[in-house]
Amino acid sequence: MRPSQATILVVDDEHLIRWSLEQQLQREGCAILLAETGAEALRKAQAETPDLVLLDVRLPDADGLEILERLRANDPDSLVIMITAHGGVESAVRAMKLGAHDYIIKPFDMDELKLTVRKALETRILRREVARLHAEQREGSRLDDIVGVSQAIRDLKALIRRIAESDATTVLLEGESGTGKDLVARAIHFESARVQAPFLAVNCVALPEHLLESELFGHEKGAFTDAKALKKGLFEEADGGTVYLDEIGDMKPGLQAKLLRLIEEKTFRRVGGVKYLRVDVRIIAATNRDLAKAMQEEQFRKDLYFRLKVFPIYISPLREHPEDILPLAMFFVARFNREMRREILGLHPEAQACLKSYAWPGNVRELRNIIERGMILAGGDTLCVEHLLPEIGVGPVEATPGPPPPPKAPPVALPAGGLRLEEVERDLVRQALEATDGNQVRAARLLGISRDALRNRMKKFGLLPST
Repeated sequence: MRPSQATILVVDDEHLIRWSLEQQLQREGCAILLAETGAEALRKAQAETPDLVLLDVRLPDADGLEILERLRANDPDSLVIMITAHGGVESAVRAMKLGAHDYIIKPFDMDELKLTVRKALETRILRREVARLHAEQREGSRLDDIVGVSQAIRDLKALIRRIAESDATTVLLEGESGTGKDLVARAIHFESARVQAPFLAVNCVALPEHLLESELFGHEKGAFTDAKALKKGLFEEADGGTVYLDEIGDMKPGLQAKLLRLIEEKTFRRVGGVKYLRVDVRIIAATNRDLAKAMQEEQFRKDLYFRLKVFPIYISPLREHPEDILPLAMFFVARFNREMRREILGLHPEAQACLKSYAWPGNVRELRNIIERGMILAGGDTLCVEHLLPEIGVGPVEATPGPPPPPKAPPVALPAGGLRLEEVERDLVRQALEATDGNQVRAARLLGISRDALRNRMKKFGLLPST
């Protein structure tokens, strides 16, 4: 916030001081409001919401400290600099305890006052930026962003609420890749009393073991070759908040032991450190691996597994609750309408049928990506089959590949005397068009080719309808 964008309320019963401050701060580009009494100050603060208040401790109708309390009661974000006479430092200290940002002593040096005002306005900028970043982080992390009408989704949201309201410090999220474990982790944090503290995430498979240890626990200066300065780890930075450990199943045994100590004792040491630090964090771990099996194979510590599994949440794959496919698709359509400035109204019935019949091996993440791609390709106000990926339009797909099917008999028997392939192809295209009453999308699906490939063949064989 530049001074030229700031509104400052000056509250003082001395006319000369009000006039002097008005003249000096206007030269800085500030808009100035003036008040002679506490009552007038409260009225103007209520009506104008100034960015900064310069408030005298002594006013004719009220104690300045009382006005300070009322200003902050009406607006906890009020930024107030107290003005006090020489020898009134005790009042200034009391004002700071009541929430004043700073104080200046009469008679004041105007350059020092302007510097104090600039620093206060910089604080205003930082507060607004922090609030904006916090709002951005929370966007897309609410319980309402978990979309669905199935019993599985209703049960999941109820469990998230209960965990968020509890004092549970460890949660284990299990489920296939793409089911939304990161969204569940964020919802738990942002629905909880820890919402004002940080939510910090790390992927345990994305970093080598020594870098992951430093990322989580921090390191002391000189702990290793590149440790040129002390670094706080995520657990220390997130004190009071939440740390999300994605792909916990890939964490190495040495780090598993250190994590277990932190969970059980709430203490840890930085890499290269000798002092134990205490933190209060909620740890949410996520995995798409079978941790019980990894534990039996001695790839994951048994004691850590049971410590994490105090509150287990299994997030079912999308194919197990297909009634949520279309609500999720429309949720993503609405989101991308906002982001892309589009006005897609919905999905064509054939596109809906294709989405519902597909097995979604990539789960909700795959559905989101398909809708995003379709909205980029769509020229009108409806998403159609041709806007989806080819595999979406060819019927159900198995989530995991099974054994190869037995060999099938050829669909067309080759006569002993041979045949003309072009004639057979033309006849199959014609049959597909007749079977679908000329619907090119459905005909292409019957032939296992794209609509563009079908139209090329129709043009080649003279089957395109005349315009």
